[in-house]
Order: sequence, then structure tokens, then C-alpha cells
Amino acid sequence: MRLESHLPGIATELASWGFTFDAESKSEGARSGIESAFLKGNTQMNLLQIGAPANLAARMPRNQKIQIKLEMDLSPPPFATTEVRTQLLPIPYQVRLYDPGSLFAEKLHAVLCRTWKSRVKGRNIYDFVWHVARKVSPNIPHLEARMRQSGHWGDESLSPQRLRDLLKQKFQAVDLQKATGDVRVFLKDPRELDLWSHEFFDDLANRVAIS
Repeated sequence: MRLESHLPGIATELASWGFTFDAESKSEGARSGIESAFLKGNTQMNLLQIGAPANLAARMPRNQKIQIKLEMDLSPPPFATTEVRTQLLPIPYQVRLYDPGSLFAEKLHAVLCRTWKSRVKGRNIYDFVWHVARKVSPNIPHLEARMRQSGHWGDESLSPQRLRDLLKQKFQAVDLQKATGDVRVFLKDPRELDLWSHEFFDDLANRVAIS
């Protein structure tokens, strides 16, 4: 089922909770393999709806928009594993998600294979640090399938040591000043970025937990 066919239902569900969002699809799926859509709503109006203080909502520009991007992979690579999570708010529901190892594999693919050019995505690198700190073991078969699908890997198996070597090579080539600049604005205490260096990431590459 295409992403576009889900949009009316998503908008209706949001409206049932009093939110006002417009759903808008982008027609790039056939070219990129990823279908995209945006939910757009007035920031001030929707803040008031969730019970935010009126003085907070009033500080928002009258025409400012909340934009939520949705994506659907039309041909997801194999070997991902999932888990079902139960949530109780705002109403009880269950959702099927990638497990932490498969999410880490997706993040490793972004770090290793995404073409950044002059826009270094420090957020991907920050997420790499987050996963390593929590000793998440990446789903290697899924990472290998992702790299093969994007044309960044051949027929051979991706060994744990080869993965570590690739990470070290990538981090040595990254402009860490641009990477920290990309993520600094999102952090409550940006001093945690002071450790970012090529030696720091070389050490982290060795610490990637392989089960």
C-alpha cells in the first residue's frame, strides 16, 4: 500500500484529537525508492490544543508551521528484526518497531554510506555515540544488506573487524568541526562534544559490540 493512501486516515485520526494538520505527499518515490509526505499544522493552534500555557503559544509567530516528515521505504532491505511495543497514552495501542540492533544498523549505514559533501550530518554521528555507549549490538546481516542495496558493498560477508575498519576510515575523513556544528544547537550541554576527535572515534569503533 502506498504512503499517499494512508494520509487521509492519519489526518482524520489527528482531527479526532482536535489537531489541525494538512497532509501533503511528494512524488519522488519512483526515483529514490522512498516515498515522502509532510504533515503541516499551525504551531500556535496545536500547542494550545495539547494544553501548552497560553503565554508560551503566544510567543510563537502567528503563521509558524509544525512540519512532520513521513517516509516509507518501498523496498526495505532484508534481515531486519522487529519488536512490538505497547503504549497506554493517549490511548492503549501497539506498534511494531525495528529492534535496537536493526536501528543501529540503519544508523551505521547512514554514517558509512551517506554522501554528505559539505553538509556533515553530526546528528548521525551523535546517534552512533549513543548506541555505542549503550552497548547495542548492530544487526550485521541487515547492515550488509543495506550497504549492498545502496551499492556500497559487494558479495563478500561483512565481518565485525571489517566493519570496525570501515568506521575508522570514515571518521578519519570526517570534518569534526562541521559535525559538532550540526548537532551543537540541539544539546542542553554542548560540552559533551568536547571529546569529539579522530582518536575518540577510533576508540569507539573498537568498542562496537558484536554479538
